[in-house]
Amino acid sequence: MSSQQSTQTMKPATAAKKLGVYLPATPASFQEGVVTRAELNELQADPPQWLRELRHNGPHPRPVVAAKLGVSIAGLARGGVTEPLTTEQIEALKQERPEWLEKERATQAEVRKEGARIKKKNAERAEQPRP
Repeated sequence: MSSQQSTQTMKPATAAKKLGVYLPATPASFQEGVVTRAELNELQADPPQWLRELRHNGPHPRPVVAAKLGVSIAGLARGGVTEPLTTEQIEALKQERPEWLEKERATQAEVRKEGARIKKKNAERAEQPRP
């Protein structure tokens, strides 16, 4: 690793995104500083207690909420979920199974199925001998 790579810094928002956490829920010291690539790697390799708790309990940013619910970020918005949710709130939604969630999960399943179909078709096309 070059010395330039180890001294690269990023804004707290970028680091929070890479860590999969909601920035306003992080400690003030994290929000107010800059994070080097080495510090980010250390946080990922050996997360401190605050990071473990945030990842486990939330509040979680929209990409994490969407993944845990099995929907897209746009699907969250269509369902009226615009704020970060805690793990407890996500689990409650999974139990309640509101109509919007079931619809968005079905939509997401179709998107994945279509993506797999296209990938297979492209792979088959790539195997075809060219004239």
